Amino acid sequence: MAEKVQHHDFVEVNYTGKLADGTVFDTTVEAVAHNAGLPHQHGGVKPAIVCVGEKQLLPSLDADLVDKEVGKEYTTILPPESAFGKRDIKKMRIVPMSTFKEQKVNPQPGLQVDIDGELGVITRVAGGRIIVNFNHPLAGKEVTYTFTITKKITDLQEQISAFLQSALHIPKEKITVQINEQKATVELPFALPLQFTEAIGKKVAELTKMKEVSFTAKTTKKE
Repeated sequence: MAEKVQHHDFVEVNYTGKLADGTVFDTTVEAVAHNAGLPHQHGGVKPAIVCVGEKQLLPSLDADLVDKEVGKEYTTILPPESAFGKRDIKKMRIVPMSTFKEQKVNPQPGLQVDIDGELGVITRVAGGRIIVNFNHPLAGKEVTYTFTITKKITDLQEQISAFLQSALHIPKEKITVQINEQKATVELPFALPLQFTEAIGKKVAELTKMKEVSFTAKTTKKE
């Protein structure tokens, strides 16, 4: 009987997201990324390792992984509301020229800008009135994902490092995990606030059935 994926399984998955016209906007497949001319990613394009149900992928795609067979290719079509949201006219805002002058930015249509921590794209410049679209670039679009769960990840060290790579946006090679019985010690390239490490440590322990997960920061030796 084919192996199926369940909630909170750690899996390796390859996927490709396309628009209705066939344009590829996201993929974990190197050849597809190259052919689509997608920007080079740090470390190259690789399959994703995720914990099913933790929304490390687009939530609707994540939910679709449950009960799927390992090694079988699937296709799912997501309407805007299940993908990147409907286009919201309220997210089309007029931003005064003074805001851009303060940031020393010359506003031009198509330019991506950060206004008070929110990313948007300038759509129109008319005198002192600049219209910025704060919708997601794919808002209002139907998307199609093809995906294959290539394998389940059962190695605890790999599970922990993969989860933290996604949660903390740290390259996997900079995370060191040591396991002694049911206790895991994670070495990170920098220190994190105690309140944060306690929360994420509790989450990792819950997902991996560890009794304890602790964190240390890598120290550099002084000459």
